[in-house]
Amino acid sequence: MTKSSIEGGSTAIAVSGLQAQKKRIQILAENIANANSTARTPGGEPYRRQIPVFKVEPMGGDEGVVLSGVKADPKPFPQAYDPGHPAANAAGYVLLPNVNSLAESLDLKQAMKAYEANLNVLDTQDAMEKATLSILDKK
Repeated sequence: MTKSSIEGGSTAIAVSGLQAQKKRIQILAENIANANSTARTPGGEPYRRQIPVFKVEPMGGDEGVVLSGVKADPKPFPQAYDPGHPAANAAGYVLLPNVNSLAESLDLKQAMKAYEANLNVLDTQDAMEKATLSILDKK
């Protein structure tokens, strides 16, 4: 039995999870960074929250995950009265990004935990492989 025959789908699945969560974290970071990004001109749109979309990825009988795309959040933009703002409309209202920083921060924490969980799967898989090889080397 070789190391390559011991490695199962769990490694590929965990790696797909790491990659997906990394992309999710990048999108969340972009949302948080742009939570106050308004338009620069009247009638312009502010930053629109981005939502990662994942799908199941077949992996030789197992199922991993991949980012299938990113979609713009269709929720309406909140408005604030700020007649001196360059993007204010004729009534003095400015469209604000549809990003809730608190919700994004909580989602970021969840994504980080999911990333760590996938790392733990890889660590466990590695420990199991080393233990198996150690036993086989003794025979």
